[in-house]
Amino acid sequence: MNWGTELWDQYDNLSLHTLKGIDFLEKYGHFVRDRAAIESDYALKLRRLVKSYQPKKKEEEEFQQYSSCKAFKILTDEVNDLAGQHEVIAEDLQSKVIKELNALVKDLREERKKQLQEGYRLTQILQAQLDTLQRSKKAYDKAFRDAEKALDNFQKADADLNLSRAEVEKQRTNYQYKTQICDTAKNEYAQQLQRTNELQRQHYRSGLPEVFRHLQEMDEKRIKNIKNFICSSVKIERNVFPIINKCLDGILRAGDIINEKEDTKMVIDRYKSGFEPPEDIPFEDLSRNGSDTGSAHIMSAAQPGLGGKIKDGGVYTVKGTVSGKAIRKRTGIFQIFGNRGHAAISDGKEDMSDLPPNQRRKKLTQKIEELKAKVAQESAARDGLMKMKSVYEANPALGDPMTVEGQLNESSHRLEKLQSELKRFQGYLDDALKNLNGSSNSVTNSPRLVNGSRHHRNSGGSAAEEESLSRSASDSSVSNPTVNHNRQSVPSTPQLNNHGCSNSPESGLGTSHTSLPGVDSDPDQYDGHPADPESEYYEADLLPAIGTCKALYPFEATSEGSIPMSQDEELHLIEMDQGDGWTRVRRMNAEFEEGFVPTTYIETILLNT
Repeated sequence: MNWGTELWDQYDNLSLHTLKGIDFLEKYGHFVRDRAAIESDYALKLRRLVKSYQPKKKEEEEFQQYSSCKAFKILTDEVNDLAGQHEVIAEDLQSKVIKELNALVKDLREERKKQLQEGYRLTQILQAQLDTLQRSKKAYDKAFRDAEKALDNFQKADADLNLSRAEVEKQRTNYQYKTQICDTAKNEYAQQLQRTNELQRQHYRSGLPEVFRHLQEMDEKRIKNIKNFICSSVKIERNVFPIINKCLDGILRAGDIINEKEDTKMVIDRYKSGFEPPEDIPFEDLSRNGSDTGSAHIMSAAQPGLGGKIKDGGVYTVKGTVSGKAIRKRTGIFQIFGNRGHAAISDGKEDMSDLPPNQRRKKLTQKIEELKAKVAQESAARDGLMKMKSVYEANPALGDPMTVEGQLNESSHRLEKLQSELKRFQGYLDDALKNLNGSSNSVTNSPRLVNGSRHHRNSGGSAAEEESLSRSASDSSVSNPTVNHNRQSVPSTPQLNNHGCSNSPESGLGTSHTSLPGVDSDPDQYDGHPADPESEYYEADLLPAIGTCKALYPFEATSEGSIPMSQDEELHLIEMDQGDGWTRVRRMNAEFEEGFVPTTYIETILLNT
């Protein structure tokens, strides 16, 4: 069955039906477009969700340690992949369905318009022929009536004896003329009728049915493509189901890796300080008098971790504050927690001295492993360059050995620098291990007060402490300037004390001139109170500047207690050189940042007093 034979007379209805069909196809296209937009928006929201819950930089360490955090990180990655699959759905719907559907709608509209125009043209031709037939029929009808009237007049004239013969002939001639015109009109009508019937037969049996056939094929194509588009949409979504299932399986595996026992064990590894719990607080017998006994009782109560205030002869000690007069202490290697306010190493926390012993050991071990990997990598690179150079020397046609010389020198320089840094951190680790092994003793056996003051560290230090101090003194060095402007280019050699340690600020044993009456002159000695890791500076007044100084050469701080300075930089002068080759200065543009610089590197200007 086809529209051409069954619906030969339904031109207007078929025109309206095909228009509604194309509008329906376009409406389906809008549905798929909105569906793709929803998929794209859903994927975008999933990505935003994942991004908003990504760990911050300060939280990355936890996400790399705990299994629950690792599982959550995997979960967010899988959800991010899920978002990617929804983006694939949106993109495939856009490229494989919506694009083809819009093109099909355009083609169908053009095809419909073409066929309707053809049908309209055929209809107009038939209608014009029918109009011509009608006109020829009217002409024949008029000619026939005129011929009959002329015949009637001729018969009346021929029967009337009163009329002359000439009058009768006139009527005869008129009759014959009208009869001839009628015959001509009749023939024209017959021809037009035959032509009209033939055209009408062609119109309804071949012309218009062909147009309707094309419209039927067009409509079937539209319906068939709706089916294909629906199936394609389902296929597009099914194609991502295996990947979505893999993402869900990944989330399940992430949940399976969570181990509560391991996580709680990691908490111990992460926060264990290495200290021993404090001893019992002794009973303070107020009935006993004596400054020595009272001081001993008070010091016994000052166990690490208590963080309280202890009064000794009117002098308060609060979280590392040496006395009522506040200074910025030079942190020594015996201090369990590093001082964050230190101007040199503490600013960069190179030796990890601000961490508890156990944590310091872990961090230093990680740093050493990283340096070892870098050393191995740089060694391999240097070996490769050496082999390349030897090949070039053996066969100059392959290349110029001098081109590799510069790279080889740079590689060797980097390797020496890495090895030096590795050696320095290994020294830090040795020091940390010694402190860790003796941490319990340093906690329970805090320095004693004798006559209201502490013993000097130089006289009461252990062999391990002296060894650490010697290492610190031996590692202390400053870079030499390239130009000597009538000054000594190398700082004077630091003087050594009775224990073989230098008096430079690196050693932590330099002579201090900021001591208080009744307190030992060395501000670096351990006083039994751990430094507060949260307090950046000792709560004290800064020493007044006694002048200014200008850096003649750049200086890089490579040891504890010193601060770097750039050439021509101006600084406040805090303490003059006491014979050890170092001068204490403070930055003008950074509050509390002070330390020691080589005396030969600066030009000093004292304030007029």
